[in-house]
Amino acid sequence: MKLIAMALVCLLVAGMWLQDVNSKSLLASSPKCCFTFVKNTVPRSAIQCYRNTSSSCSHSDGVIFKMKRGREICASDQKQWVKDYLTKIKLCSPM
Repeated sequence: MKLIAMALVCLLVAGMWLQDVNSKSLLASSPKCCFTFVKNTVPRSAIQCYRNTSSSCSHSDGVIFKMKRGREICASDQKQWVKDYLTKIKLCSPM
């Protein structure tokens, strides 16, 4: 009887721990949103990769460019130069 009770407690604790780990990882990997966009064309050679903003952002038409020096900038995917870059620049790997 004690063995069964101990096994049930272990399963319960493991289930709670796994749920906690999954919820934290979902929060950590959420994409950023853009609130302002660059006005001028950015040199393509300065961009390392890009990622799309989340559809839940207020400005979901944004693209986040990761620059080679580590900075991130937002650009509107409605601009023609951004559309051209997206065909030539790779998507950033997930964090």
